[in-house]
Amino acid sequence: MPDSGGSRAQRAHIPTTGTGADDRPVPHGDAGALSVDPAAPQVTAPAGLPGAPDLPGTPGLSGPAARTARRTGLLVTMVLGGLTALPPLSMDMYLPALPAVTDSLSAPAATIQLTLTACLAGMALGQLVVGPMSDRWGRRKPLLLGMVVYVLATAICALAPTAELLIGFRLLQGLAGAAGIVIARAVVRDLYDGVEMARFFSTLMLISGVAPVIAPVIGGQVLRITDWRGIFVVLTVVGIVLTLVVWKWLHETLPPADRHTGGVADALRTMRGLLADRVFTGYMVAGGLAFAVLFAYIAASPFVVQEIYGASPQTFSLLFGLNSIGLITVGQINGKLLVGRISLDKVLGFGLAVIVLAAVALLLMTTGVFGEVGLVPVAAGLFVLMSAMGLAMPNTNAQALMRTKHAAGSASALLGTSSFLIGAVASPLVGIAGEDTAVPMALVQVVCAVAAVACFLLLCRPWQRAGREAGGL
Repeated sequence: MPDSGGSRAQRAHIPTTGTGADDRPVPHGDAGALSVDPAAPQVTAPAGLPGAPDLPGTPGLSGPAARTARRTGLLVTMVLGGLTALPPLSMDMYLPALPAVTDSLSAPAATIQLTLTACLAGMALGQLVVGPMSDRWGRRKPLLLGMVVYVLATAICALAPTAELLIGFRLLQGLAGAAGIVIARAVVRDLYDGVEMARFFSTLMLISGVAPVIAPVIGGQVLRITDWRGIFVVLTVVGIVLTLVVWKWLHETLPPADRHTGGVADALRTMRGLLADRVFTGYMVAGGLAFAVLFAYIAASPFVVQEIYGASPQTFSLLFGLNSIGLITVGQINGKLLVGRISLDKVLGFGLAVIVLAAVALLLMTTGVFGEVGLVPVAAGLFVLMSAMGLAMPNTNAQALMRTKHAAGSASALLGTSSFLIGAVASPLVGIAGEDTAVPMALVQVVCAVAAVACFLLLCRPWQRAGREAGGL
């Protein structure tokens, strides 16, 4: 595993503002493109980002330079976090409006449910398209194009007169929104290596992890003052603001020399080469299976908590929020305390092991091995399981992307698409046995968690790399 060594800008001594040491402009596409103040003094890393030296004690940084660097790093972190949070907002803000959409468009509930499926499918497939595009044309142009299409598609959703048109433009909304997910990961890969990349992913989890928690609440409040179309108006405004922020402050991070010049055939060859990398595929599938455990929880928990265990909607919302806080908190512990002190593979392995143990405990409780159990033990098991995701999800992404220096866009696309597709396949299985049991949820979680561990051990083989590193290879 590559050592942390800070950001790639730090190791290469790339200034993030101003000009180079020989007064030549910083090449467009390097870390220096993150600057928002061309007249600011030089710094050696985008301070304020995970892994950058603490301020104000960073050598060579003080006063206005330190403040400028901190603002730049915080801004870029927020922009990338906003890009990864936009798709969950697009999905979850809409959930409270489903009954109203059914009545408004005079369509069956099953048809309106397809608006969710279409958006999810678009997010999965869109990453396969946008990822290779960003490797060929850079990060900025495909991202801005995707954001513009997202804004237009969302605005049309607000005006859709029929369910069929709404389904079609929800698909387009998902396809375009996928640009934010895949390119945000690729930008991180452009700027960081090793444990610093894992730290950044943990920071993004803090930002994007809040979105699914607050999105239904925002949607519900919007419905208090307007109808379901107002939700898409709000999303349109959010998309416009984020597009303007990206246009002004998130500059190119992929130098022209590092771009792929081929067409579709070259992109397919690149993806085939990535999939032929056993270790990359191991991290990709392990991460996708861990994500499937999360999807199973999201799909089944409203039914399990409220229908089987008799909790109120308010109690469910509280438990859902607590579990999300647990995931975010552990993600921050991963990024701030564990990464850089313990190898990523060890942290990842521990996280996967905890997920397996929590899933097995849930299966034993739901099958009655411990007799009749109430909501509290089940909620505790779900909390432990969800919190452990904060160790698994950032580190699978980081370890996979470490192996893809020259194809970060395509690699990010494969990571995102596999997670969405595996999760989409797993989530319907939680209701396969009807509405009277939580066993299918726990069983799906156990199977996916054990399979994730198997992929990690059999394909990634972390002990082999650890042995090579110990031997100085």
